[in-house]
Amino acid sequence: MVNSQHVIETWSYKALRNAVLSTAYGFLKQGLCPKDRILLRLGNTVEFPIAYLAAIAVDLVPVPTSSQLTEREVEAIIATIQPKAILTSSETQCPEQTNAVQITHTELKKMQKEPLADFIYGDPNRLAYIVFTSGTSARPNAVMHAHRVIWARQMMVSDWYQLRSNDRLLHAGAFNWTFTLGTGLLDPWSIGATALVPELGSGFEDIPDLLEKYDVSLFAAAPGIYRKILKSKHSFKVPSLRHGLSAGEKLQPSVSKDWSHATGTKIYEAYGMTECSTFISHNSQVNCSEDTIGKPQTGRSVAILPMEGDDQPVELGEIGIISIDIKDSGLMLGYLKDQTPDTGNYRRDWFLTGDMGKMDADGAITYLGRNDNMMNAGGFRVSPIEVEAVLLTHHDIASVAVCQIEVKNDVMIIAAFFTAQCELKEDELKIFASTRLARYKQPRAYFQRESLPHGPNGKILRRNLKQLLGPSNDQT
Repeated sequence: MVNSQHVIETWSYKALRNAVLSTAYGFLKQGLCPKDRILLRLGNTVEFPIAYLAAIAVDLVPVPTSSQLTEREVEAIIATIQPKAILTSSETQCPEQTNAVQITHTELKKMQKEPLADFIYGDPNRLAYIVFTSGTSARPNAVMHAHRVIWARQMMVSDWYQLRSNDRLLHAGAFNWTFTLGTGLLDPWSIGATALVPELGSGFEDIPDLLEKYDVSLFAAAPGIYRKILKSKHSFKVPSLRHGLSAGEKLQPSVSKDWSHATGTKIYEAYGMTECSTFISHNSQVNCSEDTIGKPQTGRSVAILPMEGDDQPVELGEIGIISIDIKDSGLMLGYLKDQTPDTGNYRRDWFLTGDMGKMDADGAITYLGRNDNMMNAGGFRVSPIEVEAVLLTHHDIASVAVCQIEVKNDVMIIAAFFTAQCELKEDELKIFASTRLARYKQPRAYFQRESLPHGPNGKILRRNLKQLLGPSNDQT
């Protein structure tokens, strides 16, 4: 763990193992029982992964969440998962009045002095953890993953990371994100490599110095973070860096080109989703165009299915839905039973991602965007319906539609178009959203219009929203 003052907190594997099992003992001492759910409301501290692994070690079910979520958003999550315990810290919001046991960050650290618990073993298909992802409804879906998911991650070690036991991998993400927990911690730890994660509060401008100071050999981040690092115009001295890793959203060619020019290394991207581990990727041994998202990893079964009906793949070069075999060890168990997700995600032997693509004769896949209206904010999938539902609680807003717009080359933001009976100031709406939505879900621009585009069935046509900005795409 590296903080903003570049002070590193070092942990050995033995110390980590002992801390995990002692924390697990502390959980059981609190009266928690196997299958109980624990909500993690912690920032980027080492106690986050320790608590996450401690819960899994004794058959508890951790539920990591973003530290950016507001109290109102956390209340909705609590209502959904009914946690028996909540791990809290001073830097995150959480309702005080709940039926769950609240364990503070300080109390969590004290648990590391408890005796060691024993691992609880069982069926690899049993529930291990739950993560939330925005779906096509206004309420995020709770995704259930099994213990077996760790097997799927081994396919990434060779076919994406090309990770070695002597590597030092730096990840510039938050622990609640499965990309960070997996790529940044669990995968390096699983083969004896070293993981480095900047502490919450570290700036993107610190990354080049960290890469040099700690002889980082692999760097992982979402494309948006690469873009921010490059924007700082910082000089790079990274003799140990072999390559970068990118996931969470489509890597823009301009970002990849600028990174290569600045560091002399390539970025290898991968494709996946919260419901499944990353299963399509580039690496130095993959012979395919950078315009593609790579090839399916060894051991994965991936197909491009037609939009409707047939469960047989389309012809090579034809457009369809990127799909993965339902027997894949990284695929979710399903959504939490009290949720009502679209059962159309499954078609016989396949799970449909909802993303469009096409496969060439060599097996490389070109990504062609969402089949629905999902947005991507810094690697986080955001439902426009969720954002719209919150904005409609403003007493002066009559109607609203949310989409992503490009403000300049390769830079996308979330924008809200709305109608109201009186003039509303953008600053007022930003303050309103800031108390109800995590920062990455908040619109960065608001456009008040007399009317919004609707289809014959009364539904808002989001694809026509950008036309409201005029032919020059003027946002003033």
